[in-house]
Amino acid sequence: MTWTSTMSSGYSSLEDDSEEFFFTARTSFFKKPHGKPTDCKDVEKERELRTRFSKEEIGRKIEQYNFSVKDHLKMTLNSNGVYTGFIKVQLELRRPITVRGGKGAGPGRGPEQEEAFYLPRGVVNTLHISSVNTAHEVIRALLHKFTVADNPAKFALFKRCRREDQVYVCKLAEEEHPLFLRLVAGPNMDALSFVLREQPTGEVIWDAFSIPELHNFLRILDKEEEEQLQLLTRRYVTYRQKLEEALRAAGNPG
Repeated sequence: MTWTSTMSSGYSSLEDDSEEFFFTARTSFFKKPHGKPTDCKDVEKERELRTRFSKEEIGRKIEQYNFSVKDHLKMTLNSNGVYTGFIKVQLELRRPITVRGGKGAGPGRGPEQEEAFYLPRGVVNTLHISSVNTAHEVIRALLHKFTVADNPAKFALFKRCRREDQVYVCKLAEEEHPLFLRLVAGPNMDALSFVLREQPTGEVIWDAFSIPELHNFLRILDKEEEEQLQLLTRRYVTYRQKLEEALRAAGNPG
């Protein structure tokens, strides 16, 4: 399966109705996250910061944000105080993903087929979301957009910031609100950008996965182990050949 250009530059929405390449996922679409509780400290810190801003202050910040935007990806404040806007999420997945769909899919044509493949790193997707959408919902929206069958608990949303010459990467708590972070940071991607990665291994909620998914993880690990063994074997074969050539040259000086 190949990754088409429409996927790499696709537009997704958590607000509007879907049409063709546009993806809709209203807040009510998402179920409450299960498993490990979110990082309460991060969530409380964000909630405290959000409560400092009145609707008027949010409006002024949105005006400042839109004035600084160099493209059409602006924010809009609604009458109920909820605002909408865009975030860009870069996909940096090291392991293969499982995608639903295939020739056998559809009514009367057997079960939906799944296929695993590596997604090119650096693919960026633009999401249209609201200020009430959480990091967990953004993850589910991205996976749904690309028909990824893997459990959302396998993935995490990170924020990447640049301060002077240092780059900092921090995992977002599931209940944090990416659009609010975007508004506070401004449109500068160096100040803040979002990255989708695999969940850190030690934080994966293994109980959240089904038995077939766990077996699939084992198959992936077996494949990666075999690839690493082959790589090491080729490397040491090359070293041996070079050493033998050096020894022969040393024993037969010109």
